[in-house]
Amino acid sequence: MLKAIFILPFNVLISIPVLILYFNDFEMIKTENIFLLFLMCVFFASGLMLMIWTMFLFAKVGKGSLAPWDPVNKLIITGPYAYVRNPMIFGVFLFLGGECFLFQSRALFYYLLIFIGINSVYFPLIEEKGLYKRYGREYQEYKKNVPGFFPRLSPYRREDMKE
Repeated sequence: MLKAIFILPFNVLISIPVLILYFNDFEMIKTENIFLLFLMCVFFASGLMLMIWTMFLFAKVGKGSLAPWDPVNKLIITGPYAYVRNPMIFGVFLFLGGECFLFQSRALFYYLLIFIGINSVYFPLIEEKGLYKRYGREYQEYKKNVPGFFPRLSPYRREDMKE
């Protein structure tokens, strides 16, 4: 799991943003701007919480990790997965949004938009096909009821599945 965390989220959330900031102008958020500070904290905390929670569920419920070389063995539809199919990626979106607020960087904002775009293409074309193969009808019903990236308001339950 640590290898997967270092290779995937660390690079997306730390290494690449550091490189972007190194080669572009940025200005740290001003402490007088209470509203932006609050938003930044909400984005960071929410994103971090979602990422940690989903990694825990991957390990405990799914008996796997976030890495493609160690996928989960069970379809997870509890916790944040009852609201959104990709809560970890949603958490990454939030965390990167927090970095945009912190560093007031257009280049980081463009990186966030590109990252959202890439994932909006990757998940339906690549990842979901593998999930269909592994979980079949169960995943198909889950996908019908739970949005991909932006959460629904009420939790999905297996009982919601139509027979």
